[in-house]
Amino acid sequence: MSVPPEELSLAAEFPDTSREQWQRLVEGVLRKSGIEDAVGAQAETALSTGLQDGLRVRPLYTAEDTTADPGYPGFPPFVRGNRPQGSALAGWDVRQRHAHPDPKRSNEAVLADLENGVGSLWLAVGEGALPVEALPEVLEGVYLDLAPIALDAGDEFVPAAEQLLDLYARREVPAADAAGSLGGDPLGLLARTGREDDTARQLTAAAALAGRCAREYPAVRALTVDALVHHDAGASPAEELGCSLATGLAYLRELTAAGLTVDEAAAQIDFRYAATADQFLTIAKFRAARRLWARVTQVCGADPAPAAQRQHAVTSAVMMTERDPWVNMLRTTVACLAAGVGGADAVTVLPFDAALGLPDAFARRVARNTQAILLEESHLARVIDPAGGSWYVEQLTDELAHAAWAWFQEIERAGGQQAALHSGLVRERIAATWAARSADLAHRREPITGVSEFPNLQEQPVVREPAPAAPGGGLPRVRRAEAFEALRTRSDATLAQTGQRPRLFLAAIGPAAAHTARSAFAANLFQVGGIETVLGEGADPAALAEAFTAGGAPVACICSSDKLYGEHAEALAAALKAAGARRVLLAGRPGDQGEAYRQAGIDGYIHAGCDAVAVLTSALDEIGAV
Repeated sequence: MSVPPEELSLAAEFPDTSREQWQRLVEGVLRKSGIEDAVGAQAETALSTGLQDGLRVRPLYTAEDTTADPGYPGFPPFVRGNRPQGSALAGWDVRQRHAHPDPKRSNEAVLADLENGVGSLWLAVGEGALPVEALPEVLEGVYLDLAPIALDAGDEFVPAAEQLLDLYARREVPAADAAGSLGGDPLGLLARTGREDDTARQLTAAAALAGRCAREYPAVRALTVDALVHHDAGASPAEELGCSLATGLAYLRELTAAGLTVDEAAAQIDFRYAATADQFLTIAKFRAARRLWARVTQVCGADPAPAAQRQHAVTSAVMMTERDPWVNMLRTTVACLAAGVGGADAVTVLPFDAALGLPDAFARRVARNTQAILLEESHLARVIDPAGGSWYVEQLTDELAHAAWAWFQEIERAGGQQAALHSGLVRERIAATWAARSADLAHRREPITGVSEFPNLQEQPVVREPAPAAPGGGLPRVRRAEAFEALRTRSDATLAQTGQRPRLFLAAIGPAAAHTARSAFAANLFQVGGIETVLGEGADPAALAEAFTAGGAPVACICSSDKLYGEHAEALAAALKAAGARRVLLAGRPGDQGEAYRQAGIDGYIHAGCDAVAVLTSALDEIGAV
């Protein structure tokens, strides 16, 4: 008897299994890995991963991990997107950033972008970027009724906004067709510069611009909550979201006090967030941001439509590297994918050379083509909220939203965003977060491919025209790779001065099968600091000491198996010290031999999880690097 296809279950003949059965299988695997005491739920916990903000990613999510109903796209709380159609019709807005201070060159770059797939422009104007008075020249040949313009003008946002609105009028752009953002962000400027003396005037001016846009330009928003200032200082995802909510609420209060309705005020605010290479966390962040802002505006009395958060995603500057910058293309691709899947309305991919200076034409082309491939070849925008319904993503979105809301409430209890910036609450919290993350980076618990892992000492430097200094004085700007890149810079300086990079001798005891794992680990670690390694192999301490002397390296690292360490490490360390080694390291942990090794002349240890920055700094100091 045949079964109709619609009644056929492909899992019908498989027995049901339980979470407990799966946990028992995990227990068996962990025991083989040397973890004996993980039983039941502890076995699952052993496979979980800690994130910032106290979040943990579990290895398994099931239908039991349900959260609040995220609703439908285009409806509150907007977790699944702020438009019913999502980006399925035309994709998200591809937005390119331009900041070259030469108006002619910027105009050429702007036109090249618009002719090759870019949909809108993000213009950095003012100090360290395009001159305000040059906006007409920069936008020469641009169809302002087709290409939205987003300004980022710092403390010059009022004259920049007036310049742009005047340009709309002179070019007879219908008010209904003008679109974009004037970029007023007084509290973001305060966070960036630390200058508080002019904040009140700027808030008043921003409110006046918002009133004008509400009356005359329905598709132009006056204010932007730029959360990049917090992300760039080292904030966690929840801290970035919480600060953005507090800033957005402060603007709602300012605009309504100036006479706008809550709906009009909410419609005047854009939000800008960072997208990182942590794909799922970025997806969750954009979904959580919409949910959180919907709640804020709901409590303030706004209608659902203007409460939908308008989002501009920018690939993270914190994750970009100066060394091996080509890897940045991979990072920004994943970040762009996550922002698009997360429902961002506009996405900016920073060029791969952004950390080096002003991007060139090739880098800008790769940046815009990254989005073209994801939209036109990978078809990412065809499905609305493709991550929706994933037990993992929904749970992560919910947990991140709660963590961000808790930080937002703490800021509000402190008097709001401006007061929290003035008191140092925001700075201190972000500094503590960055210090903890810096420790993870230094110990390579958070690896950076091409920098803290798998460096290429033979890479040719990529040189770019220096970018003008951006305004500072407030929250710092950080990058993950800075500490390691500083070590490489010392190596480069030594090479330039002496004709040779810093060198370290690897004293490998025994056959390759015995030492390769640790000698390869050691070579990779020292190359991270720009230190070339010289390999010497053998079991005779005197012969290895002689090879050390011939190699010309003042520091040595012993590499082999634990068994051969027990037989030869102490004698070899003594021989290396007698041969003039300033410092002798051992690849591995000392175990119960620490005191004996110390007396034999071993000064330190390298192993997975060690403080690589401290080890390499000490090694460069001993070698005599510049």
